[in-house]
Amino acid sequence: MNERPNVILILTDDQGYGDLGCHGHPFLKTPALDRLHAESVRFTDFHVTPMCAPTRGALMSGLDCMRNGAMATSLGRHLLRPELPTMANYFDDAGYRTGLFGKWHLGSSYPYRPMDRGFQEALYHNGFGLTGIDEVWNNDYYNPWYRHNGELKRAKGYCTDLWFNEAMNWMEQCQEAETPFFTYLATNVPHFPMWIEDAYKEEFQQHTSRNDQKDPAGFYGMIVELDENMARLDAFLTERGLKENTILIFITDNGHAGGALEIYNAGMKGGKCSRYEGGHRVPCFVRWPAGALRAPGDVALPAQGQDMLPTLLDLCGIEPEKEPHFDGNSLAPTLRGDDAHLADRMFVVQYFQNNWKKEDACVVWKQWRLVFGTELYDIQKDPGQEYNVISQYTDVAEAMRAFYEQWWAGVEPNLDRFSSLPLGTDAEPELHVCSAEWMDVRADGAGSPRQLSAPSKRGGPWNLQVEKGGRYRVELRRYPRESGLRLEEASPEFQAHAGKIEAGVPANIESAVLELNGEPVANEPVKAPDFFAYEVDLEPGPARLHGWFKSDTGADTCGAFYGYIRRL
Repeated sequence: MNERPNVILILTDDQGYGDLGCHGHPFLKTPALDRLHAESVRFTDFHVTPMCAPTRGALMSGLDCMRNGAMATSLGRHLLRPELPTMANYFDDAGYRTGLFGKWHLGSSYPYRPMDRGFQEALYHNGFGLTGIDEVWNNDYYNPWYRHNGELKRAKGYCTDLWFNEAMNWMEQCQEAETPFFTYLATNVPHFPMWIEDAYKEEFQQHTSRNDQKDPAGFYGMIVELDENMARLDAFLTERGLKENTILIFITDNGHAGGALEIYNAGMKGGKCSRYEGGHRVPCFVRWPAGALRAPGDVALPAQGQDMLPTLLDLCGIEPEKEPHFDGNSLAPTLRGDDAHLADRMFVVQYFQNNWKKEDACVVWKQWRLVFGTELYDIQKDPGQEYNVISQYTDVAEAMRAFYEQWWAGVEPNLDRFSSLPLGTDAEPELHVCSAEWMDVRADGAGSPRQLSAPSKRGGPWNLQVEKGGRYRVELRRYPRESGLRLEEASPEFQAHAGKIEAGVPANIESAVLELNGEPVANEPVKAPDFFAYEVDLEPGPARLHGWFKSDTGADTCGAFYGYIRRL
C-alpha cells in the first residue's frame, strides 16, 4: 500500500442538503450514500456558492469565486484565471496521477481546459450540462458525446455510468503502476434535464404531477442511479484494497434545484441561486479509514468549499514549493479532533449571475447569517430563516458588516477583469467560441439559439487575446457546424433516449455585422446557407469581436451564438 493516501473528490450537481435518505428525506432512499455518511466525518454546516461553476472554481483554486474569475456560470465569467494553480496542479507536482471524470465548466478552450490545468487524464464535458451551448449539438444522457483529453468521443450507456466506469478503470491502472491518484469525479446529475429511464422514475410519480425538465420524479431517479454507482465504487475500493488509504470526499455544488424543492428541503429557506441557507449549505462527508481521523460523526462548525484544497494538501503532506494563498482554511486539524482554529471564523458567500452589486451576499459567522447586509438570522434558533433579528443584535450585524467591507475591498478591483481567450495558438489553431463566453450577456443553454431567447438581439462580444498577428477568418453561425442547420431555419424537435428538446423557431436573417473593438469591420463577408465568414487583420494584443445577424429590413435578429476563428 502506498504511504501517501489516494484522493477521490466526488461532486454532484444540484443535489441539495435534503436530497439524501440520511438527511431525513421522507421517501428518497440512498443506501450507499447513507453508508458513506455513517463512515464519515460530516461537516453539517458546509457552504459552497449557490451556482455550479463558481463552486467548482473555488474548489480547484481555494479562492473565493469573486477573486478567482470563475464567478458565474457563463457571461464570459466562468473562466478560472489561467495564472492560478489548481488542485490538480498541486497533486501533479507532488507526483500523483490526476484524473477528471465528468463535468468541468471552467472553460472549454486553451488554456482553460482540464488538460491545461493539471489533469493528466480528463474525460469530461464542458458546460453546465450535456445539453449546454458549448456541447455537441443534440447531445444525450444515453450514449453521450464527451471529450477525452480534448478528443471528441462517444460512449455507450448512461452518462453517470460512464464517469464512474472510466474513473474506476483509471484508478485500477494507477494502483497497478503503484502511483497514488487524485480523482475528481464530478457528475452532471441530477441537474436538469431530468433524463433517466422510466424504471428509475416510477416509484416517485405518486409524489408529483410534473413531467418536464424539472420533473421531481426524474430528479430523484437520477439520484437513485447515482447511489447505485456509489455502491459500485465502494465495492471496487474494497475489492482492490484501496478503501483504507483513500480519502473519499462527497459534496454537492449548490443547494437544491428543480421542481422537488417544495417536497423536502431539510427545513431550509431557498434553493439554488439563493443567498439563504438552502442555496449554499450542502452535504460534506469525509472518509479516510487509515487516516487517524476523529470518529465518524457530525461537526457543526461552519466550513466552505474553499477549504478543500488546503485541507487535502495538509492531509496528504504536500508542501508546495511556493507558499500559496488561500481564502479557505485547512480542515485537517478539525478532522483530527481540534476545532479551535474554526471556532470564530467568518466568510462570505457571493457570486455573479447577470449582475453584481455590493452586499448581494451572505456572511457566515458561527450561528449567524447576515443576508443582503440588512437581514440577520440565528440559524440555531431559526433554521428556516423566518425572523430577522438585526434590530436586536446590532453589534453582531456591525461586526459582520465590517468583515464584509474588508472582504469587498479585496475583490472589487478585479471584478470586471475578464479572462481572455487566446487566439492563434499552436495548442488550438482554430478557436471555437459560443454564447456562453459573451461578455455579460447570458445565453448558455442549447435552447437559446433554438428559441432566440438571448436578452440582447445583438448578443455580446468575445474577449480575445491575439497571440499571433495576421489575417484571420471569422465564421459567424447561429447553430454549430455539426447541426447541419441553415441560419434561418427552425431546429427540429430532438427526441432523446429518455426526454426531448423542443423544436426551435425560424429567424429572419439576411445579413451580418462583425465589430472589432467596437468598430464595424468593413470587409464584405462570404455568405453561405449556414454562416457568414469574414477575413480580418488582427494585431497582437487584446481584441473584442462581436458578431450578430440582421433581418431583411435591417433590424437586429440575434447574436452569433457560435464562432470559429482561425489564422490564415
